[in-house]
Amino acid sequence: MATEIERKFLVTGTQWRQAPGVRICQGYLNRDKERTVRVRIAGDNAWLTIKGVSRGAARLEFEYAIAPAEAEQLLALCDGPAIQKIRHTLQYKGFTWEVDEFLEENAGLVVAEIELQAEDQPFDRPAWLGREVTHDPRYFNANLAAHPYRDWHGA
Repeated sequence: MATEIERKFLVTGTQWRQAPGVRICQGYLNRDKERTVRVRIAGDNAWLTIKGVSRGAARLEFEYAIAPAEAEQLLALCDGPAIQKIRHTLQYKGFTWEVDEFLEENAGLVVAEIELQAEDQPFDRPAWLGREVTHDPRYFNANLAAHPYRDWHGA
């Protein structure tokens, strides 16, 4: 089984902006609490991803490369609007960080993610890393598609 262990944090600084970014468009064919099915286009590549329910910071994840033309067709079938973001990927002290700068309805939200081998695996925190939001479902991309950041961030 493919298990993803991912921790998620808000971003407070700007040092991450030095990393190159790629524009991502992703939509959800299913946003059920027990599973999500996502289609994503990132640059010239596309994937279909199935994720299971989160248990702590871990969940099952299965990801398959698909043709970008097929991904475009699948995006048209998605439930709700697509998420638009720029993903910056950078290395910090032996770990890969993905910093997502959200656009459109989720503009103003910047979230960093790190994938780990174990939930309690130690890592050094970059200076631009803010509060952890791993367990806050509002920050799940599938939820941001249905309840955009602009509608709730002041609450």
